[in-house]
Amino acid sequence: MIVKLYDNNINTKDLESVVDVLKKDGVIIYPTDSVYAIGCSILSIKAVQNVAKLKGIDPKKSSFSIICSDLSMAASYTKINDNIFKAMKANLPGPFTFILPASGKLPNIMLNKRRTVGVRIPDNYIAKSIVEELGCPIITTSVDKDDVDDEYMTDAELIHEKYESLVDLVVDGGIGNMELSTILDCTGKEIEIVREGIGKFS
Repeated sequence: MIVKLYDNNINTKDLESVVDVLKKDGVIIYPTDSVYAIGCSILSIKAVQNVAKLKGIDPKKSSFSIICSDLSMAASYTKINDNIFKAMKANLPGPFTFILPASGKLPNIMLNKRRTVGVRIPDNYIAKSIVEELGCPIITTSVDKDDVDDEYMTDAELIHEKYESLVDLVVDGGIGNMELSTILDCTGKEIEIVREGIGKFS
């Protein structure tokens, strides 16, 4: 199934249908301000397991990231000191992933051995609206880059053709980007840039 959501004018019923899929343990593909991403509600253990299986990863050995609607939600699921909060406030919303210590509110299935999680607040109204309507973060893990044709990473209809048997719903939010987010490790004394992506950190 594919649902079209418009960044400047989201149809409430269509948004509710997307969130309903998430509430029923569904896995979706949705737009961000970088590449399209695979995700589910962090409250659905079954869906988290399905995302891990789809990506071929072990949740305990990998670092999941989550989409939050704002800094307040991010602070509920992670531990953010004053300096990191200032850095996040200065750069978000935007194409950044901040790796932070997880709080006790984050489900155990989401946690690796380091007990950290990546946090994103994308500059994408569709992604943030989905999270706001759901009331909790959703997982974000990028759609894999195809070895033959990169075009499907940006075109929701082509993504749907490839993934329709693997996910419950694809959200068409228009043409996406091909560049990944910038990853920042905030668990040490200094913020470390782990991956240079589309975001220019300041």
